[in-house]
Amino acid sequence: MRAYQITTAGTDPGFVDLPEPRPQAGEVLIRIRAVGLNFADTLMIRGTYQDIPEPPFTLGMEAAGDVIETGANVDSFSPGDRVCVFGGQGGLAETGAFPADRVVKIPDAMSYEHAAAFQIAYGTSHVALKGLAHLAPGETLLVTGAAGGVGLTAVEIGALLGARVIAQARGPEKLAIARAAGADILIDGEEDLRQRLKDLGGADVVYDTVGGDVFRAAFRATNPGGRLLPIGFAGGDVPQIPANHLLVKNLTVIGFYIGGYMKFRPQIIRDSLEELTRWYLDGRLAPHVSNVLPLDEVAAGLDLLRTRKATGKVVILP
Repeated sequence: MRAYQITTAGTDPGFVDLPEPRPQAGEVLIRIRAVGLNFADTLMIRGTYQDIPEPPFTLGMEAAGDVIETGANVDSFSPGDRVCVFGGQGGLAETGAFPADRVVKIPDAMSYEHAAAFQIAYGTSHVALKGLAHLAPGETLLVTGAAGGVGLTAVEIGALLGARVIAQARGPEKLAIARAAGADILIDGEEDLRQRLKDLGGADVVYDTVGGDVFRAAFRATNPGGRLLPIGFAGGDVPQIPANHLLVKNLTVIGFYIGGYMKFRPQIIRDSLEELTRWYLDGRLAPHVSNVLPLDEVAAGLDLLRTRKATGKVVILP
């Protein structure tokens, strides 16, 4: 089979031919139909992600497909089951063997493309906003990078939770996509974010995917008692937080990394995915996939993320 791998640390990924894996005890072998790309994939390539497997490894953090075979001690799946998996790696290949406890059945009404684009982006926003920040109806939520893969789901979920959603993104096209996802107020990336937020009455919850000056501006316009979620640093600058300002304004900064929760609180992620799937089947969620590409064009797909030209998710079809 073909796989898109990093074979040696510090080198660019490329295609390799590998024997099709066999499922070991506790594993499920999946014929991969769709793979959701994530900005974290680009960080793994650069060697700057917080959780990088030891090379060689196949890129692709989340995927969807059909069960081919199960290993010993796996009785919850059968050949032909439609499933998705948040494996952390291994998705960008024609088949993959994954731990059964990371595999979830998907309903017939959910396409492979949507299933592959669903887990990380929606799971991150759902757990962060509902479970950790306790976003309440009537509160003001600021989402930065609001047209990106994770930011757009935060706009959508924030609106479903009854918040007034302020979306910050660069350019009218991206802002229009955020508006369609449920944003009430739009702020262009060229505007003075701090001043606009202050004019709008500040933010109660900040969901920041950009970092750097964007986070610092939002931080200074967060209302007393507010909560800030530093979800990512797409701008490349990790901001430092002045603890004295946290004290004076009674602010809370909440760190959340969904990959970490998969290791030490997996039930929270599973419960979240169950509720999100119900919302999807009820028509309350509409995953936005801006680009669907064949496996041969995975480098182009990653470049769309790296240059911030994609909106929502980029999906690869092996």
